[in-house]
Amino acid sequence: MSTADIVEIQQLLATYVYAIDAKDYDALDTVFIPGATVDYRAAGGAAGEWPTMKAWLKSALAPFPLTQHLIGLPLIRLDGDRASARTMLFNPMRFARLAGDQLFFVGCTYVDDLVRTSNGWRIAKRVEQDFWAKDPP
Repeated sequence: MSTADIVEIQQLLATYVYAIDAKDYDALDTVFIPGATVDYRAAGGAAGEWPTMKAWLKSALAPFPLTQHLIGLPLIRLDGDRASARTMLFNPMRFARLAGDQLFFVGCTYVDDLVRTSNGWRIAKRVEQDFWAKDPP
């Protein structure tokens, strides 16, 4: 197990959450391989291939002026040029409403399959699991 690989994967996962919260969806192109599959159905979302899911994220997160995707330390397993990661997420979100914004909380576990590419580690498959929500709108 290479420490450099672990750190690179951790930085990749951090890039994802910072890009989501900044609504910088183009930055996510450096996180996923072009044909990656992404499955957000556990949270009531969609599933499909990147970049279809990139467009879906932009639309789905538009009603939320504030999100904060806080991830825990990922459990990473390396196997040559492939890896898996399980990462817990706690996500406060603000939903914009005419009667006033509403703060609510969600959580899940990101389950990722990663591959080493010529540009570094990238997510080839992401699935949300164990989704929960508190005070959803």
